[in-house]
Amino acid sequence: MTRPLLLLGQPHLAPLLPLLEADHDVIALWDAPAPDRLSAVDALVWAGEFPLGRDLIDAMPRLRLIACFTVGYDGVDLGLARQRGIAVAHAGNVNAEDVADHAIGLLLAHRRRIVDGDRQVRGGGWTAATKMITRSIGGARLGIVGMGAIGQAAAERAAAMKMRIGWWGPRPKPDLPWPRADTLETLARDSDILLVAARADADNRGMIDARIMDALGPDGLLVNVGRGQLVDEAALVVALRKGRLGGAALDVFDPEPTDPSRWVDMPHLVLTPHSGGATHEAVGRMAQALMANLAAHFAGEPLPSLVTGHG
Repeated sequence: MTRPLLLLGQPHLAPLLPLLEADHDVIALWDAPAPDRLSAVDALVWAGEFPLGRDLIDAMPRLRLIACFTVGYDGVDLGLARQRGIAVAHAGNVNAEDVADHAIGLLLAHRRRIVDGDRQVRGGGWTAATKMITRSIGGARLGIVGMGAIGQAAAERAAAMKMRIGWWGPRPKPDLPWPRADTLETLARDSDILLVAARADADNRGMIDARIMDALGPDGLLVNVGRGQLVDEAALVVALRKGRLGGAALDVFDPEPTDPSRWVDMPHLVLTPHSGGATHEAVGRMAQALMANLAAHFAGEPLPSLVTGHG
């Protein structure tokens, strides 16, 4: 019996090879497979934050499934996939709790100056005459941009820390206990901390722009665990340099990996390398979701984590 042929998209997905090869034949995109091999591919395993070009889709006329290993799928043109009759699957919300934990960690690290404190101790700057004074978390106004699984998980954690929570998203969610702002700018103006946890799409690139940063203001903190392209990074650099924004804590960038020279000597900044959802537990759940989607597809059954959005 002929086994399905999979194309594995990115080198960092190589650890999946032994798992995938148990039931499929697998070729790797980074090995530059010949056109005849690409033309025989049945399914593509992809890291959804990476742009998936039309030329690669065109090279795989048998392709009927794009299985994103990741939760995000913003690099996939859903409209094109729909036109070609290609199903798109992802990992569901398997890392939402971990990303929410990371968001709160970034918030704490910045507001309580944990990174600065570490450097002070290691560098010998802590003396009997010095005392680092930081700001409380309780009572701080947290505005969450995007109230999906990550946003709601972050809100639950923030509520336990006695923060005051508001949110904004393009669609009302009447069942939520937290108030929705009329506009994104209003939310920023009424927040001490703005947490970006929205899903990226073609319509919201750069939505956290200079106007939103100015509304958050010189004492405000911007935290981004969504996607780098949601924030106008050039405007962010200017706002931080000129003191129009109080600080930023970023786990995602545009593009990735980010150019470190952009952040050299940047004030009031905490950075992590897109590691919010990268826990051993979440990666294990992502692998399980991937295998479940592949198994269902080749068995002609409904996909457990079918992407139903429109491109």
